[in-house]
Amino acid sequence: MKFIDRAEIEIEAGSGGDGIVAFRREKYVPAGGPSGGNGGKGGSIYLVAVENLQTLLDFRYEHRFKAENGSRGGPNNRTGANGKDLYLEVPVGTIVYDAQTDEILGDLVQPGQSLLIAAGGKGGLGNQHFLSNRNRAPEYALPGLPGEIKFLRLELKLLAEVGIIGLPNAGKSTLISALSAARPKIADYPFTTLVPNLGVVRKPTGDGTVFADIPGLIEGASQGAGLGHDFLRHIERTRVLLHLIDATSEDAIADYKTIQQELQAYGQGLTERPQILALNKIDAVDRETKDLDALAEQLNHLSHSPVFLISAVTGVGLQPMLQQVWSILDQMNAVEVEEISV
Repeated sequence: MKFIDRAEIEIEAGSGGDGIVAFRREKYVPAGGPSGGNGGKGGSIYLVAVENLQTLLDFRYEHRFKAENGSRGGPNNRTGANGKDLYLEVPVGTIVYDAQTDEILGDLVQPGQSLLIAAGGKGGLGNQHFLSNRNRAPEYALPGLPGEIKFLRLELKLLAEVGIIGLPNAGKSTLISALSAARPKIADYPFTTLVPNLGVVRKPTGDGTVFADIPGLIEGASQGAGLGHDFLRHIERTRVLLHLIDATSEDAIADYKTIQQELQAYGQGLTERPQILALNKIDAVDRETKDLDALAEQLNHLSHSPVFLISAVTGVGLQPMLQQVWSILDQMNAVEVEEISV
């Protein structure tokens, strides 16, 4: 399935039905009055967030959506049928923009959350509404009003509590496959991962926590280099960053600084997120020629963040690292609960 995280669409709500001009023509009612019914309301358009979608692919080839129009009114004061509302499903985490003004119209972050995006037009009034002492036989009615037309830009920002970041080939995809049931493509060349991968990692309590493997971060990513410009925004919704560094790199310190500079350049408070560092691929390092403990100490001094020595391939060090992740998330949850209670 191709990952599409942006789409532009045009939507048009249904127009209201016209009111009609009609008069009562009943036997034994010599002075039958106006009886033209009102038109039905046009269908509205809603966006609904659903969990079973992970991409905006459905909007790649179909760009225009229209709701049903309301029906005309009928004689004998009968109101026309309302047009059916149209519900468009989008992935959880979709932000809705007005494509013409860039105004944010809604942010769908909860499953089942819906957003009225275009209201249907009101039905026109039939001539029954214009009966008065001065006009006992009105011969006019109102047309239905048109539905709203909008041009929208949809952007998907993945919802994950933990974002796995790092340079290409740091082992992010291998790690998420080791921690969860996710099975991303893995190979030993840069940019193997072309789309973000999501995986659910089970906590000791049995709860699931969503991890996201964010691809394409290289020097200049915040300015559009590589794939990072497209996917940096997916980190915005994460609460904790798990920064993977290749322990076999010739200059792991420079690798760390490169990613930090890109987070700083992108902004959105990414450098303020709690961050855990992990030196990965320690199984491939010759300990006699490279002092990993000293390297971890240097990274800790630079980042003021905990540093773990791990191997995503063999599983070494993964549990202590996960315990730190759970501890940080629990602390953040406790603070949020305290703030709500206050």
